[in-house]
Amino acid sequence: MTTAVVFAYHNVGVRCLKVLLAQGVDIKLIVTHEDNPNENIWFSSVKQVAQDYGIPVITPDNPNTPEIEAQVRALAPDFLFSFYYRNMLKAPLLEAPSRGAFNMHGSLLPKYRGRVPINWAVIHGETETGATLHVMNVKPDNGPLVDQQAVPILPDDTAQEVFDKVLVAAEICLLRALPKLINGTAQFIQQDLSQGAYFGGRKAEDGRIDWCQPARQIHNLVRAVTRPYPGAFSDTPMGRVVIWRTRVLAESGHDSQPCRLLAKDDKLLVHTAEGGLLQILEGSIGEHHLTVEGLNKYLNGELMLACNCCKRISRN
Repeated sequence: MTTAVVFAYHNVGVRCLKVLLAQGVDIKLIVTHEDNPNENIWFSSVKQVAQDYGIPVITPDNPNTPEIEAQVRALAPDFLFSFYYRNMLKAPLLEAPSRGAFNMHGSLLPKYRGRVPINWAVIHGETETGATLHVMNVKPDNGPLVDQQAVPILPDDTAQEVFDKVLVAAEICLLRALPKLINGTAQFIQQDLSQGAYFGGRKAEDGRIDWCQPARQIHNLVRAVTRPYPGAFSDTPMGRVVIWRTRVLAESGHDSQPCRLLAKDDKLLVHTAEGGLLQILEGSIGEHHLTVEGLNKYLNGELMLACNCCKRISRN
């Protein structure tokens, strides 16, 4: 029977674990994370899957310790898999399996190596992304490719909607590649790293909107960091406005009253500094929803947004 040790977290971790189980892989140990109480936990629990199937599970802060390395080595697994596990695995762990270590990454490598690849793909306006199974080595996301599955990104897809597609892509990718890994017929393709780049993690502050950017670029940021993420935001004289959903009405040609949130024709609109026009479909200010009625009633239908182009924040 094929054996494996699996490092996993998040929904991709759950679904890929279930692929291994469905294909009869004997999982000797699951290594996962304890949930961070300060994080919005909107995804499924790998630890719960381990408990449901009676698989030993550990949750170390750091997996790269002599004790855990010895534990994994003693299990003598055929394979080591990493499915959305957040820590880098060092050489002693990667060398423990007899038949290789493999990672599932949420992009079409070599594009978007590194952290939060789905969010970065949406921010950059990509029209497709996907899931890639690749050989692990000590450098992140640059080992030879085993298999890939692409999915489309539609112009108004949010990061979570894209993640849901990538989740299925990861399951398909692993299900297709696993028999070849087990019987030794998998073909490995070296990555051309010049065709992609490495991206780091993102913080809530990175959601600050630059109204000097084109409307499409702002829209991409909004949909990349909307719920379950902290959201795109802009400071105003009345407090911080968080923008959850937008629609691009025009790419250019609207240069009047830039960087203002306006109530007009029963819509919430923003003219960007570059002449684009955005409709705000959902937003909030403090504890309150942004509405046309509220903007008209309390702010005379207009609210100035912080804008580097204008170099000021004006009160109404």
